[in-house]
Amino acid sequence: MAEDSFEQSGWSLTALLPAHEGEKFDEILEELERSVKALEDARDDLSAEMNQEAFLKVMDIAESVRTLTARLSGYAHLWFAEDTQSQEVLVFLGRMEQLATDVQNRLLFFELWWKGLDEGSAQRLLSESGDYAYYLETLRRFKPHTLSEPEERIINLKDVNGVDALVNLYPVITNRFTFELEVDGERKEMNRAELSTYFRDPSPPVRAAAYQELYDVYSSHSTVLGQIYNHRLRDWANENVKLRGFGAPIAVRNLANDIPDDVVETLLDVCRRNMGLFHRYFRFKASRLGTDSLLRYDVYAPIGAAEKAYPYPEAADMVLESLADFSSDLGEHARRVFAEHHLDSEIRAGKRGGAFCAGILPGVTPWVLVNYVGKLTDVTTLAHELGHAVHAMMAEAHSIFTFHAALPMAETASVFSEMLLTDRLLREEQDPQVRCQLLGTVLDDAYATVARQAYFVLFEREAHREAVEGVTVDQICALYLENLTDQFGDAVDVSDDFRWEWAAIPHLYHTPFYCYAYSFGHLMVLALYQQYHEEGEGFVPGFLRILAHGGSQSPEEIIREAGFDVRSADFWQGGFDVLAGFLSELEGLEPTLHAT
Repeated sequence: MAEDSFEQSGWSLTALLPAHEGEKFDEILEELERSVKALEDARDDLSAEMNQEAFLKVMDIAESVRTLTARLSGYAHLWFAEDTQSQEVLVFLGRMEQLATDVQNRLLFFELWWKGLDEGSAQRLLSESGDYAYYLETLRRFKPHTLSEPEERIINLKDVNGVDALVNLYPVITNRFTFELEVDGERKEMNRAELSTYFRDPSPPVRAAAYQELYDVYSSHSTVLGQIYNHRLRDWANENVKLRGFGAPIAVRNLANDIPDDVVETLLDVCRRNMGLFHRYFRFKASRLGTDSLLRYDVYAPIGAAEKAYPYPEAADMVLESLADFSSDLGEHARRVFAEHHLDSEIRAGKRGGAFCAGILPGVTPWVLVNYVGKLTDVTTLAHELGHAVHAMMAEAHSIFTFHAALPMAETASVFSEMLLTDRLLREEQDPQVRCQLLGTVLDDAYATVARQAYFVLFEREAHREAVEGVTVDQICALYLENLTDQFGDAVDVSDDFRWEWAAIPHLYHTPFYCYAYSFGHLMVLALYQQYHEEGEGFVPGFLRILAHGGSQSPEEIIREAGFDVRSADFWQGGFDVLAGFLSELEGLEPTLHAT
């Protein structure tokens, strides 16, 4: 294994493909074709009477197909993320998406056969299916919403050159955006990642100017971005509600997440009822900033000492050490990401904004993308994404069908990694001004990850409902402003330019109703964090078991094993109670802050 590299750089994708063309690439395509053909040849053997050995042989072939497809598609999407403006990348991405759709259509017969199998025969085969079991159970959950094979093929073909292609235009368009901001008397051009660092600038005019520039650029493309979103909403309703018979647009995501509708409603309701906690924090922040009322521009304003800069090597060390102090296994897993050059941390034109972790295959070190500029939030983001990576690596003993955690569980290691980093920083820092900054960052992140994400979903429910009858961009903006009014109450003054915020949220376009997974995961981790502080080292083995489950059981079962009930409002409230403790600690610093 290579030595750890803590200098900012791009990543290497050779663990997926040696190249995107040439002899070795062609060999992978040929291997995929052989596997697809082998599964097609097994079609006549599929029956309610087939024995477990024959069924497992079919599943092994299906796993080979999924693995090879993931290798090709994963490479295409990661290559696209590192350079969204390359024509060569776009052509390759389109080619791999078409290939994946063709494979899916050729093998659609297997999923339809499995979903249509009578319950007795399905349970007999499931009893001996080992690690494939939860994946197979997941397919059968969608049985009531599955159409005929010809209809499913038409939808797949329609999507790849229809709504999926349309939604793919969103990053192509928005990643080309450049922004101008005056900093220290100099007008600078920057990308979104660089601009977003100024949302937390100590200067109120700079914060305001950064937001105004963001939404000025997005609103100048409102016709195109609005049309893309409108078509996403209507396509979602036409396919999932009208054709597949889901009771509501959000029910599609709930079923995919294996989260009961009523659990999601309870989660969103508890989030809404606890906005008073964040209102209290915003009022504290307003008093620290010396103003009667907080502006939306100032929600992430720093409230402690002038923000410290963290060089990238120092940040990497801190994150790795905080994970290793908790568990040597997690620390070693995280080091693999650096050592194998699977981390893209550079700031450069054309690169996708934001941050993500992509665990493509079990046993293959995940890829992490961040846009690191040295702020405290960049350090916590690095901890967050490396948490995702170690989660995937802890679950790498599972098949490709079951190693990915369901979306609501996917935030478990990532948010916990952030909390471990925060614990470390708070232990080491005694300066009340810096502690104020750290606690403020915890609460800022909790607002952004819990409340803000829940309100995105509340907005989506309204937008999807309105879109059925047709909705204009102005009406979408009005809906979003209503959402912000409900969210902030009288604690924050929201200016009219924030009506465009929805257009700057990629998840709304790419993965409708995704965002409650952040609220779910963050609140769950706060409950686990409280348990960790009560139990100490005895907590660690159980937490590692949660991660090792990956996606091999339902979220409800995994959380029940940890001793919690997701159907209880008290469970979700417990997360807010932990946040209330942080806020009380922050408020308790007030006399000391005045003294310094």
